[in-house]
Amino acid sequence: MSAYIEVGFCNIKGSCRFSTAKICFAQNVTRKNHWTRFTFRAHQSEAVEHEKRFFSLPRPTSEDSVRLFVGLPQDAVSLGRNTINKTRAIVVGLKALKLLGVEGVELPIWWGIVEKDVMGKYDWSRYLAIAEMVQILGLRLHVTLCFHGSKAPNIPLPRWVSQIGESQPNNIFFTDRAGHHYKECLSLAVDHLPVLHGKTPVQVYHSFFESFKLSFSSFLSSTITGITIGLGPNGELRYPSHNQLPSNHKTKGVGEFQCYDQNMLNFLKKHADESGNPLWGLGGPHDAPTYDQSPNSNSFFKDGGSWESAYGDFFLSWYAEQLITHGESLLSLATSTFSDTGVHVYGKIPLEHCWYMTHSHPSELTAGFYNTIKRDGYEPVVKMFASNSCKMLLPGLDKSAACQPHEPLSSPEMLLEQIMETCRIHGVKVSGQNTSESGALGGFEQIKKILCADNVLDLFIYQRMGACFFSPKHFPSFTQFVRSLNPKELHSGDEKEVADSPTKNPESSVGLWPKPCLSSNGPMVLLSKVLNPYKYNSCDAEP
Repeated sequence: MSAYIEVGFCNIKGSCRFSTAKICFAQNVTRKNHWTRFTFRAHQSEAVEHEKRFFSLPRPTSEDSVRLFVGLPQDAVSLGRNTINKTRAIVVGLKALKLLGVEGVELPIWWGIVEKDVMGKYDWSRYLAIAEMVQILGLRLHVTLCFHGSKAPNIPLPRWVSQIGESQPNNIFFTDRAGHHYKECLSLAVDHLPVLHGKTPVQVYHSFFESFKLSFSSFLSSTITGITIGLGPNGELRYPSHNQLPSNHKTKGVGEFQCYDQNMLNFLKKHADESGNPLWGLGGPHDAPTYDQSPNSNSFFKDGGSWESAYGDFFLSWYAEQLITHGESLLSLATSTFSDTGVHVYGKIPLEHCWYMTHSHPSELTAGFYNTIKRDGYEPVVKMFASNSCKMLLPGLDKSAACQPHEPLSSPEMLLEQIMETCRIHGVKVSGQNTSESGALGGFEQIKKILCADNVLDLFIYQRMGACFFSPKHFPSFTQFVRSLNPKELHSGDEKEVADSPTKNPESSVGLWPKPCLSSNGPMVLLSKVLNPYKYNSCDAEP
């Protein structure tokens, strides 16, 4: 006998509509032939047909509905041993998200893990295993291809790329005015230069795309519905202008221009020579502030400063154009590679909202967006997305001016409104993310307000699954957020059936995990206990 419940999102105020999915959990699934078996080799994994029936895929959503996804941990696959981290936690978490009515999850796939040691040698096995888990549990998957490195968790660029960089750092890495190299992504100036053992980065990315497409062919358009292409630092289309922040993290300065590596300087010099002003090609603005300084600490960003001069327009236009050209190279490549798969291609741009209320918008200028009080710097970016039929991913939907310090004159809402309006004009669909993984003050209400007020949004990815996400402090708030979009309540019996669903251990492929104990203290305590194997055992007392 099986029990069915309808969970999902219903129509609420405004133009915001959410999809509904039917979920079935068996009441009596302890027989051996109902177990699911996972292995690391996805094409050898087995799943009994009965189990697949229990977790059906969500129904297709309408064209103007907003789909809700949750990000998997950044280090879902470990760097050192190339194994799945906290497999049990991931599987139990996936079941919880399915019960809540979440449509799918986002999986970061790292260049530095897949192509770690040798150019052209790929290991997708652990990521394929995760894709199979998601498929069997009846969820969708959004993949992010990360061509950058990360300090937390520690996931560097591929070893062979880093070795090239160590021998010639001023040739392939972004460099600031003081000569500091940013080593977590390649400089956009080398996109079409043969700096990687005779190949260009764009050629290497193309091979990566093709290998991914072949390896995940059985998941594309069915389980995998979207692919975000990494475009720079943190995967975003921008310069690493804020890579050195003050230690107290209280005041964010304007950042620095990143145009001092050998190839960027060569391009700048050529552009200046062609414009008839060779002296303008010697470097970036000499009167710009440093990373943690305010706009008024030097003359470039002041009202009436150099940014408003002919030289300022020359430099800022060139600096922004280099970024757009880089985005065009990667997004057009991705679109052509995946055009026959039925999967949507996404690109992510930053929400540089600090100092937005000033005339010069300095944080945006140093990041590569020529957006000031006098011009819309996002229109050429949006047009580039539109020409490649790509969707735009925007972070920071949980941010509000009320929760930002006054000094940086920040307005995340106004910047979001500007970008979304430009996307609406040019027919580019926008997807959103939150920035704070621990839950920004008033973040859920801010997200709801944006989701329900704007019909240009088609996807929201909540970041990110982990110990904090499933903690008793955070997970009840997330559950309440989802339920506030859906007035139907889940019953304790439904929660128990998720806990009782048996799952094989993917790491050993033998034996059932122990069932988590159930609490009589209410559904929120139950979910916190059952769904937080990241931090403590499910039968432990609440911390």
